[in-house]
Amino acid sequence: MSTVAVIDYGMGNLHSVSKALEHVADGERVLVTSDPAQILKADRVVLPGVGAIRDCMGEIKRLGIDQVVREVAENKPLLGVCVGMQALLDESAENGGVECIGMLPGRVRYFGDAFDATATAELKIPHMGWNQVHQRVAHPMWREIAQDSRFYFVHSYYVEVADESLAAASSDYGTQFTSAVTRGNLFAVQFHPEKSQHAGLQLYANFLRWNGESD
Repeated sequence: MSTVAVIDYGMGNLHSVSKALEHVADGERVLVTSDPAQILKADRVVLPGVGAIRDCMGEIKRLGIDQVVREVAENKPLLGVCVGMQALLDESAENGGVECIGMLPGRVRYFGDAFDATATAELKIPHMGWNQVHQRVAHPMWREIAQDSRFYFVHSYYVEVADESLAAASSDYGTQFTSAVTRGNLFAVQFHPEKSQHAGLQLYANFLRWNGESD
């Protein structure tokens, strides 16, 4: 039986993520854990996250999760979700500036700094609700998910990658932003698959069957 580990560092939407994975599992065991040994032993790993990046990174570093996810991404599929995606970048502008894990080149920016006057007047922060996700690359994680499908977002900060080849998808909210990234065994999304109904469950099902290759 293969195992997917959902990393518990005290800041993730753990119950919803694990239940969604269990719903689409086909014999896979879903394990919520903060134990580095169990995480490294799992066949696949999910890095979730909600809340302020300063608090998330504080716990990630205290528990040594930053080094664990680096090791995971070397040889097995890793899925980052929401703040779990942002944490993979070099730094975030949130909380006055926070150093992140640094696995992907780029930074996390505040929507308000990117909006022009018209957008600022019309759009609320956080970006909360359904939005289209435009797939930028063909990838096994998009299997049976239609182009421009809608997913559920809740965030005030967005990812700006330094290398556009990392962008797996983009969305628009006053500005175009990267809503999914990929490199090697790593795939990460800004939206919440567990709140995104059919398309979100399909993404989780694809992850449970993904071998870490891009095609």
